[in-house]
Amino acid sequence: MRIDIISVLPELMESPFQTSILKRAVDKGVAEVHFHQLRNWSVNKHRQIDDEPYGGGAGMVMMIEPIDKCISELKAQRDYDEVIYLTPDGVTLNQKIANTLSIKNNLIFLCGHYKGIDQRVRELHITKEISIGDYVLTGGELAACVLADSVIRLLPGVLNDEQSALTDSFQDDLLSPPIYTRPEVYKGLEVPKILLSGNSKMIEDWRYEEAVRITTEKRPDLL
Repeated sequence: MRIDIISVLPELMESPFQTSILKRAVDKGVAEVHFHQLRNWSVNKHRQIDDEPYGGGAGMVMMIEPIDKCISELKAQRDYDEVIYLTPDGVTLNQKIANTLSIKNNLIFLCGHYKGIDQRVRELHITKEISIGDYVLTGGELAACVLADSVIRLLPGVLNDEQSALTDSFQDDLLSPPIYTRPEVYKGLEVPKILLSGNSKMIEDWRYEEAVRITTEKRPDLL
């Protein structure tokens, strides 16, 4: 998988891809992540990429020309499955979206900034708009990192145990059941006996029942 991220602050996103699972994916060649400084496609010597909104109002708007030039140049080099705009008014990211994107080959992430992008960028290039929650960030860079992490970790060969991703929360519209490890007793708190029974079928049933119980209590909207 190749992900191209367009941003006015690409340096903000570098460190997440230099550690842990994301670094492993890049080092293995399972994923390529390329950052593009939008100002390199600016149309004037001041490297301007924003301007005042038509009709007046507070804030600045990301101009259409630099974004169009950047995306068009990338598209001329390869075919992209999706051009994704990270924006508060997009569809809220969930596990199903991450699953769907994880089987794609080439993706572009466009990070919004200021008051957002010229509407015509959406009409010309954007195929999907994604939000990571009902709140506003300074820009789309952190959201792009969250989206990339949720997708890349699902790629074959990234996790040491590929079955692990299949049992994550939300994969079956349920939250995860309680999990335990050594010691068996700690400060009077004991591991449920069923988990020590060695009976795989009973353990599987218990975990499912607990997942349903926890989901009912915390996120009934998922059921």
